[in-house]
Amino acid sequence: MKVLVTGAAGTLGREVVRHLRSRGWTVRADDRVPLDPGEADEVSSGDLLDPERVRGIVAGMSAVVHAAAIPAPMLGSEQEIFSNNVMSAYQVLDAAGRAGVPRIAYISSLSALGFAYSAHGISPESFPVTEEHPCLAEDVYGLSKSLGEGIARTVALRWGSTVVSLRFPFLGHGERLRHHLDYVQADPRNDSRGLWAWLDTRDAARAIEAALTRPLTGHHVVQVVADDSTSPVPTAELLRGYHPNSVLTEPIKGCDTTFSTVRSRELLDFTAIHGWRDLAGEE
Repeated sequence: MKVLVTGAAGTLGREVVRHLRSRGWTVRADDRVPLDPGEADEVSSGDLLDPERVRGIVAGMSAVVHAAAIPAPMLGSEQEIFSNNVMSAYQVLDAAGRAGVPRIAYISSLSALGFAYSAHGISPESFPVTEEHPCLAEDVYGLSKSLGEGIARTVALRWGSTVVSLRFPFLGHGERLRHHLDYVQADPRNDSRGLWAWLDTRDAARAIEAALTRPLTGHHVVQVVADDSTSPVPTAELLRGYHPNSVLTEPIKGCDTTFSTVRSRELLDFTAIHGWRDLAGEE
């Protein structure tokens, strides 16, 4: 199996390249910054908005993982984030579909739902949040990810590729995760818009492998999160304090996640295996 990974220099991209190579895949790693040739079987760098270049890097691939994006609304102008994230998704996914690449993983985000960067502090209609919850993004990053999912669906319909849009929360491991947990646990309000969701980067790479290999057809949007929250405060207590008007459609026990994991279990046969409480044993 030969796979293209875009955004290969990023936190997630590097872990995906490492993981897929460990599974025996041949990986072409691509990023707009030059990569160390030793990091993958093939490396390439350049602009994903160049259609001719993109057609070249998807050629001959068995699968494509599109992870390249500006990952937050404060990391560029609105015009930069929109044009980069939306157009690169269109260029890569459409080129892959046209080239007959049978399997594509589009790296979306729970931010596509609109809560994480909401200027108005909107709450979900109900908990646990499912993939059917309406997208209420008012920020450019969330909008770009929602539109990317639309592009993924169109590519599946037009070209017949199987495309899985993976909605990830905050991703981290080691020091990055420790810093995030310290911030959240100092005051649960700090993660109230992220709904206290998280995932170890190593588990994210496992979920991507599943998205590329499970027996699926068409387009699927799948939330992939850890089973627990980032806070030691019971989840029901957090919801009463920060999202009191949301409906609880089923009980959420202990510190369980606020997001439904049914689809990730059923479609991807995925369950996270790394918990943040493991960090104490890693020190």
